[in-house]
Amino acid sequence: MANVVVVGTQWGDEGKGKIVDWLSERADVVARFQGGHNAGHTLVIDDEVFKLHALPSGVVRGGKLSIIGNGVVLDPWHLIKEIDGIRSQGVEITPDNLMIAENTPLIMPYHGELDRAREDQVSVAKIGTTGRGIGPCYEDKVGRRVLRVSDLDDKATLELRVDRALLHHDALRKGLGLEPVDRNALLNNLREVSAKILPYAGPVWKVLNEKRRAGKRILFEGAQGALLDIDFGTYPFVTSSNVIAGQASTGTGVGPGAIDYVLGITKAYTTRVGEGPFPTELTDADGQRLGEQGHEFGTTTGRKRRCGWFDACLVRQTCVTSGVNGISLTKLDVLDGFDELKICVGYELDGNKLDYLPTAADKQARVKPIFEAIEGWSDSTSGARSWAELPAQAIKYIRRIEELIECPVALVSTSPEREDTILVTDPFSD
Repeated sequence: MANVVVVGTQWGDEGKGKIVDWLSERADVVARFQGGHNAGHTLVIDDEVFKLHALPSGVVRGGKLSIIGNGVVLDPWHLIKEIDGIRSQGVEITPDNLMIAENTPLIMPYHGELDRAREDQVSVAKIGTTGRGIGPCYEDKVGRRVLRVSDLDDKATLELRVDRALLHHDALRKGLGLEPVDRNALLNNLREVSAKILPYAGPVWKVLNEKRRAGKRILFEGAQGALLDIDFGTYPFVTSSNVIAGQASTGTGVGPGAIDYVLGITKAYTTRVGEGPFPTELTDADGQRLGEQGHEFGTTTGRKRRCGWFDACLVRQTCVTSGVNGISLTKLDVLDGFDELKICVGYELDGNKLDYLPTAADKQARVKPIFEAIEGWSDSTSGARSWAELPAQAIKYIRRIEELIECPVALVSTSPEREDTILVTDPFSD
């Protein structure tokens, strides 16, 4: 049976939550493979709104196994709070339908404190992080001093890991003017939360292998967007993990041969939260209109998103780096009523034309978009569930995007509602 990876092809906020939920009906397992609770997914099910941050989108659907993979960094206190919140909305979450990889790194309170202290330094440019400790936790993972879920199960190991981490962090904190970490209070808090986390812990790599061998369908869920990838994003204004589809393998413990289809979630225009280059950004009335009609505020932070025209160059790049087989074009209805739309088809840099975004930060900041104008449409696309319900110009816009990004459209989303989706190609088809 086909196994599908879902990745964002822009700077995140592409509408992955709805599409993952829509696909989860066809899946048996939904696995998160990177990121932390800095990313947010909003699901609308029977007029009930669910806001997820650490939990995989599959938890709101009965009969699915949801997995938090080792590529995720997990704040255990936030997770318990999120589980309680989702339970209060009538969703059952137990170790029978949620599993956390035993080797998942844990975000500690000192990670968030370090994150925020760095952002407050006026002598360096802000990255625009959410201040939730995701970056510092990934740093500790690479530095081999992070605490992992399995460490919670043994008192001696836990104390050893804490002491190793604090040897590093207390020195950093001193330089930033922060007090040393209260070791005993931290250990007490960890012992308290471990009883709530450990029942969910398990060998995710083994379970996924067994599910795959049994012919179960696995949906690998990414957070954020490929343009925030630590290697292929707009560095340094990126997240601290790999976001592209290849991370689905290393972030869960399955081989790349287990991946049959990569679906890129792509917004019909472009948005970005936080700092960093944004070639097609609009600061005029059109940009304001996109933000208002698209309700462009972050699920996690509430920050207003920057808005701009669709950038075909960037999406073509991310389709290549993630090996995207087809895209799901979302929020098409936000473009209803525009007399004219624009698509970025290339860049101009120092008198030269480019068909990709250069790697160097100074060049990224200086590129000028080359736009192609396309006629808009006045009829509504909201709620459309077939091509026949779309205005001719909307179809023309979609087809032009396909040509420019060199990748077919597999789905079109026309509202936040789960069923308002046009299926062109089923990613789960064999």
